[in-house]
Amino acid sequence: MQRVCFLLQVKADRIDEYRARHQHVWQEMRDALTASGWHNYSLFLREDGLLVGYVETEDFEAARAAMDATDVNARWQAEMGDFFTDLDGQAPDAAMRPLTEVFHLT
Repeated sequence: MQRVCFLLQVKADRIDEYRARHQHVWQEMRDALTASGWHNYSLFLREDGLLVGYVETEDFEAARAAMDATDVNARWQAEMGDFFTDLDGQAPDAAMRPLTEVFHLT
């Protein structure tokens, strides 16, 4: 099982709305994530907008590709894209760059 951590930056003026949107993630989106192999998925948001994501999956690239193939993800990404800085024209999912793990205590 891969453990993947990534960072994104939420725009300062959109932090409250970003939090609110994640209080009601569409059930269809939740189901697609699970079906695509995303497990133990968490998002953490610091007060300055730094977003830390964590997911466990058998194959991160395969799980990301499976989500990319769903209609619900296309709709979610279209709605959420404007919340982030520095996407360089990419959808938020495409901008996720996994961090290199340097320590893990089991």
